[in-house]
Amino acid sequence: MTLVRFISADGAKVVEVEATPGERVLEIAQLHDQPLEGVCEGQMACSTCHVIVAERHAALLPRPSVEEEDMLDFAYGVTRNSRLACQLYTAEDLAELEMRMPAGAVNMQSR
Repeated sequence: MTLVRFISADGAKVVEVEATPGERVLEIAQLHDQPLEGVCEGQMACSTCHVIVAERHAALLPRPSVEEEDMLDFAYGVTRNSRLACQLYTAEDLAELEMRMPAGAVNMQSR
């Protein structure tokens, strides 16, 4: 199991979820009311599932593809640990994964 921790942009709200290996972070986030649209439904054709991975976990993840880096160019508030949640999966060897929602995240689906 992987403990996935979502932290709101202002740091005031933390949601922790246990996930089984192989689950995509985008779906985990959406199931737990996180502000990630995923407009392209995980096809890496938008940047509406942008998250900022905790420094201590960023190096444990596979490097982003060139395509993912290109999509991140369109995201608001990108940092060097920014990733697309549609490209992140839990893994057997990943005990925890923490990420923060970017300050500019807006979920149009919840309006």
